[in-house]
Amino acid sequence: MNNLLTKWFKTPYLEAVIMIFAVILSYIALTIIAALEKGEVVGMPTMTMVLWLLAFFLISTAIALVAVICGIGGGVIFTPIMLAFTGVDSVVIRAAGLIVAMFSGLISTGIFLKQGIGNLKLCVTVTVSQGIGALFGAWGAIALAQIKGSDPYIRIALGVVLTAIGIYYMVGGKKIDWPIVKKVDRFTKMLKLEQPFFEESESRVVEYKIKNILPGLGIAIFIGALGGFFGMGAGWAITPMQNLVLGIPLKVAAANSGIILGMVDCIAVWPYILTGAIIPLFALPWLAGQVVGGYFGSYLLVKIRASLVRQILIGIMFFTSFGLFTNGFEKLKLIPKVPPEASLVVFLLMIVFVIAMAYISKRKESKGGIQA
Repeated sequence: MNNLLTKWFKTPYLEAVIMIFAVILSYIALTIIAALEKGEVVGMPTMTMVLWLLAFFLISTAIALVAVICGIGGGVIFTPIMLAFTGVDSVVIRAAGLIVAMFSGLISTGIFLKQGIGNLKLCVTVTVSQGIGALFGAWGAIALAQIKGSDPYIRIALGVVLTAIGIYYMVGGKKIDWPIVKKVDRFTKMLKLEQPFFEESESRVVEYKIKNILPGLGIAIFIGALGGFFGMGAGWAITPMQNLVLGIPLKVAAANSGIILGMVDCIAVWPYILTGAIIPLFALPWLAGQVVGGYFGSYLLVKIRASLVRQILIGIMFFTSFGLFTNGFEKLKLIPKVPPEASLVVFLLMIVFVIAMAYISKRKESKGGIQA
């Protein structure tokens, strides 16, 4: 019995268990939502309100579990899905998305630092520049929202961004588990940002070097502006930036991403708070779900290979992009309302796509290809 349990907590079974658990949580939540009566919030029975909050909490937990393991903020999943498939105001969704991303990072910060994977000195350095960009991005989002009729364009623009992210992860996302840094520039060396850590999967202490800190900080400003504007954090970009530009090991970059998001989104959310876009009753269950999912996800990150999870995430991104495009074009009255059957067909195509990608990735690994 003990051997059987041990087997299921090792790759590739662990990845499958996590995704099945996330799907079950989401299915339960969506079943609750479908069973609830649609009506005005005023006069809504207490039990109905509780069930809505429970459904949001379960979906948020599933989002956090997947997001932390992939080294991205929960807002990357939350914000596009809510904008694509609900009619909630885009500013309210983006404000809640930053809170989702922020708590996804904050809850995992202590665990990553305790395990020695997170590099706090580097995270604080990157946060300074990324926070500046996030603040300007958030103010830009608030200013644009005041323009009547801008909402459909924001949804379409986010669809373009999400499609680009999905394509990047699919074909352009070259990641290096253990980058070899041969030369460190003088300024980076002066900052002394390196921090060794214990690699549990290989039972050894890893020492790594960091390079190109100035270009990295410049890129972080742009990444922060993008995350603050769309209200989805920027873990999807800050992880590969650290890995490819700064030469940081992939696992450290994913851990740092959570720590940086926790601090940066604390800055980015303020313009939304000052505008009154934060609705506590709407944001609270999403926040709580991030705490639970982020806590377990940060522990699992140490043991897991995220390739399967990342492939499923790509499918989610493409499906959500479809929803964002159709939602935006419908609001602009460029296309008629898309029937549910069309969304179902696209969803099934995404499932086939994910299965095909997983199969191709497995074939490459069996031939000695680069592991994701």
